[in-house]
Amino acid sequence: MNAPNCSEPSSKYQHHLFPLVYGVAMVLGLPGNLLALYIFLFKVSPRTSSGVYVVNLALADTAILLTLPFRIHYHLHDNTWVFGDMACRVTGALWYANIYISICFMTCICVDRYVAVVHPHRYLRLKNPCGAAAVSVLLWAVLGVALLTFICMGSLESVQDPTSGSRCFESFTRGEWERRIGPYSVISLVFCSLLPSVVILVCYPLAMRRISRIGGGTARRAQRIIFTVLAITLLCFLPYHTVLLLHLLRRMDVIRHCGPANAIYHARRVTMALVSLNTCLDPLLFYVTSKHSRHWRPLRRLWLWCRARREVGIYTLSHAADLGETAASAPRDYCHQRKERSGFSTKTFNQMSSVQ
Repeated sequence: MNAPNCSEPSSKYQHHLFPLVYGVAMVLGLPGNLLALYIFLFKVSPRTSSGVYVVNLALADTAILLTLPFRIHYHLHDNTWVFGDMACRVTGALWYANIYISICFMTCICVDRYVAVVHPHRYLRLKNPCGAAAVSVLLWAVLGVALLTFICMGSLESVQDPTSGSRCFESFTRGEWERRIGPYSVISLVFCSLLPSVVILVCYPLAMRRISRIGGGTARRAQRIIFTVLAITLLCFLPYHTVLLLHLLRRMDVIRHCGPANAIYHARRVTMALVSLNTCLDPLLFYVTSKHSRHWRPLRRLWLWCRARREVGIYTLSHAADLGETAASAPRDYCHQRKERSGFSTKTFNQMSSVQ
């Protein structure tokens, strides 16, 4: 529902925007997350607390990536949902839940690295992966209860467009917003977005001073992890949650003018597409988190091979001719250098023969 007396703006572009972005997320994110699960579950030993958080983050990303084909089909068919009400509630709830569980696990990774560098003696007592597993179970339990409660509350009421089919997880009626969507959005924004963002965006830049003074490999790796988390937060999560706050104000009729309301409507579509790209940026976090970089060499070789294939066209026949001439002259140069080093040339041999 838009602002009072404002018609809903045209959003035909989303029928192309969402499938494109979701397709990129699947192509890049699914192999990266599956590779991370394989490495951290079967290759990395011993288990660490950061590794436990990484596995859970990869599981969350993989779960949401498996639901994206349904969303792609929905947007390609003019926002018409054909998979039933239960599938709509499950896939929609999982999509939004991934946003909040991802930022929670990234916060856990940052906290773990911060304690490891700034309080190493305390970390030695707390680095048991069982503690990280307990935190992960608690987060999944809270998420599971919230999801089940949301799904079991019944069907979602949406404002249906007579010119299109059934909508899914958008254009909620005012009653649905006041009964379910509004409270869930406020709670999620405060506890699953605002608080973790404060930890990431405020505490850790301040902690970088102390980390930079320590030096060493552990400190440098902690810096890479924190910078990567900051980049993902600023690129994917912060724009989405900023626009979500404005969207909440619009739905509560705090923002009533049509111009700002329409701008928020379009910004929400763009940031919803942008936030899904965290699933293909998280493998970068997995790489900088792991000490076992050798396990990522196959992915690096694939990237180098693709890069070499793109650059092969810059070479010309003249380059090949130069290379051939260099290769042909190499044996002669080698023999000449060998004779000079030995100090025994043809001229010296003739002089010795004449003396004899």
